[in-house]
Amino acid sequence: MPVSKTSEPLILLLATGTFLGLNFPLGKLAGAAGIQPAVWTLLISTGCALVIGAVLALKREAFPLTPPYLRFYAIGGTISYAIPNFLVYLTIPHLGSGYASIMFTLSPIITTILATALNARRPNLLGVIGILIGFVGAMLIVLGKGRVGDASSLWIGIGFLIPLSLAVGNVYRTLDWPPNARPLPLAVGTNLASSLVVSAALLLANGELGLTSLAEAPLLSVIQVAASAAMFAVFFRLQMAGGPVYLSQIGYVGAAVGLGSGTFFLGEHYDLLTWLGAVVIAVGVIVTTIAQRAPSTAPSSVGKS
Repeated sequence: MPVSKTSEPLILLLATGTFLGLNFPLGKLAGAAGIQPAVWTLLISTGCALVIGAVLALKREAFPLTPPYLRFYAIGGTISYAIPNFLVYLTIPHLGSGYASIMFTLSPIITTILATALNARRPNLLGVIGILIGFVGAMLIVLGKGRVGDASSLWIGIGFLIPLSLAVGNVYRTLDWPPNARPLPLAVGTNLASSLVVSAALLLANGELGLTSLAEAPLLSVIQVAASAAMFAVFFRLQMAGGPVYLSQIGYVGAAVGLGSGTFFLGEHYDLLTWLGAVVIAVGVIVTTIAQRAPSTAPSSVGKS
């Protein structure tokens, strides 16, 4: 049964956010196994490029290499994936996986501000209300977490660079989306670019990629690549269907999924205020989904020539 146009953005949002939410507990387990943040970031980007690239080849879909695409791959891959992923896995040992996931919930607010300032696809009033509701839910999770005070201000400050980078990436991809571009080639190209950036950084810093450390957690590595590839398979479809602000709410969904997976699989415990925040986030997502069915105040050029 085909998915209706009105329900497609919500389905894509929930799917993308769910796979995103799995990154945080997986990253925590990788850190516990002694795998460096940059190496884990390289695994994700390279694995996604290879897996989705194989799907692209099987579908015999073109992989464009014209200047607009190459620019999009390089800039989008660096600011959207290489930088925030590295920061996530760098800060998890100092902030915890739950707090690192909460950083993603700040992205919708920053994305909305940037999208409005740069005349990208802006939400209507109901959409803004929904984003603010989700932000309130995120703050309840922060309060319920109750462990922010254990972290140094330096690592908290570094953590705030995560949503900033994500928001810049969300808006950039909308403004510079190649004409009539398809989602899968963009997923391959941006992840490949991210892989090259992280590889260069590792070689400059350590003289080697350090991939041998992945042998300490082979099953975990396979699960991470599978979850990330699944996320990127729908990520660009979500941006096409919903625009940068709606897409940014994967942070809300991811934080809620991170709470659930941390509770059921890692034995983490959260109080009632934290779970209340998850419910409020769900309400915010519902409100913005309803708002998404109305025209935005500035139409997006994504997917159009």
